[in-house]
Amino acid sequence: MAIRGTTGGNGPGLLDEVNKAIIEQLQSDGRQSYGSIAQAVGLSEAAVRQRVQRLRESGVIQIVAVTDPLQVGFNRQAMVGICVDGDVRRVAEKLAAVREIDYVVHCAGSYDLLVELVCEDDDHLLDVLNTAIRSIPGVRSTETFMYLRLVKQTYTWGVR
Repeated sequence: MAIRGTTGGNGPGLLDEVNKAIIEQLQSDGRQSYGSIAQAVGLSEAAVRQRVQRLRESGVIQIVAVTDPLQVGFNRQAMVGICVDGDVRRVAEKLAAVREIDYVVHCAGSYDLLVELVCEDDDHLLDVLNTAIRSIPGVRSTETFMYLRLVKQTYTWGVR
């Protein structure tokens, strides 16, 4: 399992040093027991369980299983740079609803948006590009960057 942070939701004091230590423990092994985390951070198991629950409810963390796309039948991954005319937020919301897209980000530079997607094969990728991305009103142009080999993917950046 891996921890994926989300935006917003971390009220004052939620990310104290103990919670940061708990998050780092979960980032190294999202399946470890509350007891082992408690031992590492110096709290009781019940206190760790409560803190993790508050972090999850506030949206600071998600605990998810991260799969290797190739191992589960997604043989084509790509990053797509998208230039938009009009309201970028509206286009981003529509892209976020596409099942094959797992990452949508507003950015500065040559593209207004970047999306990452996973597909079963090239035909599936072509279908997603044509029917799910390029058909959205406001999408002016796209550039697709095909993944040849994933060298590093980590969710252990810690907390600041």
